[in-house]
Amino acid sequence: MTGRKLAAEALGTTLLLISVVGSGIMGESLAGGNTAIALLANAIATGCMLYAIITVLGPISGAHFNPAVTLAFLVRWEIAPAMAVAYVLAQVLGGILGVWITHLMFDLPILQLSTTERAGLGQWSAEAVAMFGLLFVIFGGLAARADSVPTLVALYITGAYWFTASTSFANPAVSIARSLTDTFAGILPAHAPGFIAVQVAATLVSVPLLGWLFRSSK
Repeated sequence: MTGRKLAAEALGTTLLLISVVGSGIMGESLAGGNTAIALLANAIATGCMLYAIITVLGPISGAHFNPAVTLAFLVRWEIAPAMAVAYVLAQVLGGILGVWITHLMFDLPILQLSTTERAGLGQWSAEAVAMFGLLFVIFGGLAARADSVPTLVALYITGAYWFTASTSFANPAVSIARSLTDTFAGILPAHAPGFIAVQVAATLVSVPLLGWLFRSSK
């Protein structure tokens, strides 16, 4: 069962990055320089993929696909530390593989480093909001109606692409993987650690707050 869980986490994160990077490349190519259209394509494709992979792989692994989400469940003592570490490794490796597969599909150099700068207070505060919101819909959904979580996450991320200055990475594995693509979705490798630090900090702050907010009254 452990092997199946790790395979699901790796596969889901691979497919997530294929959707993020691939739709960014395709959107930019077809938009003719219109960044808004490219971002719309990027957001819709990512939201659709999130709904699909959470629905299909959720029964196997819980559908984290995100080290920050795994950290949140670890803080809540809902996953063992050793399994949490294994999940994170599977997610990071899966994300990198997804970027490389996307480059292959679009006939681009497999190995790249991004040159897109994403740093500063605005970007970091946007990532804090994005991370809190993602955990809000996950744990709020689990408390209210668990079968709604795939829809809630897909809708939230689709919207957060537009209402956050950072376009809502909200995922350390995604931040690492996107530093390895010099395309529409990329982030300068030197700026990825800042995103990851904010994502982790926001998770550690959000978990107790959301635990209190959604505490069962029964």
